[in-house]
Parts: sequence; C-alpha cells; structure tokens
Amino acid sequence: MAKTYTWHRFADPGIGEKELTVLEVEGKKISFTRYEGALYAFAYKCPHASGIMVDGWVDEDGNVVCPLHRYRFSVKNGRNTSGEGYFLKTYPVEQREEGWYLGLEKRGDLGVDF
Repeated sequence: MAKTYTWHRFADPGIGEKELTVLEVEGKKISFTRYEGALYAFAYKCPHASGIMVDGWVDEDGNVVCPLHRYRFSVKNGRNTSGEGYFLKTYPVEQREEGWYLGLEKRGDLGVDF
C-alpha cells in the first residue's frame, strides 16, 4: 500500500549546505539538513542508541553521522551506509509557492501508519 501523508507548513530553516538543525513540526522534533542544494528531513534520534542526530555531522557522501557511535545514514532515504542494518526515518519535504511543507504519514484508527 502506498504511503499517504498529511502536509504541514514549516518555516524555512535558513541553513546552509551540510548544516544541521531541529524544528518542531506538529509537536514532533524533526532534523533538517541541506545537501547538494536540496532540503532533507529525518528523525531527531538515531535508531541505534538514540543519539541526537543534529549533534553529528553530514559527510561528503551525504550521510548524516550519529555522534555516539558514528553510524551513517543517507539523508536522501535513511539507508544505513555503515553496515549495521538500521534505518533512519526520513520525511518528504516540498517547497511550494506558499512555503515549505513536511509530510507526516497518516495514521490509522489503531495508531498504525498506513
């Protein structure tokens, strides 16, 4: 089944290439970075040991690096590129005429993402 999203407007984070920041969108902390000119959004905490992702850095290959154990995740799709098998949640981002929007997955009646 295809993912469906609710779209939420957020303020332009005003960050430069490979800078990291956190914004709160709909009560949820979301990490942001720019890589190759595009804006990317991903989980606030590392899926391995809950390191705060914006305390890390973005490497030359476009991976955000967790500050705790140096696990690397693609900012484009959340894939773990250092080989540990984890996955970092990513969020779709769109720039529209009226501003920036972040997609949060719609949740079913039982609280299950669909």
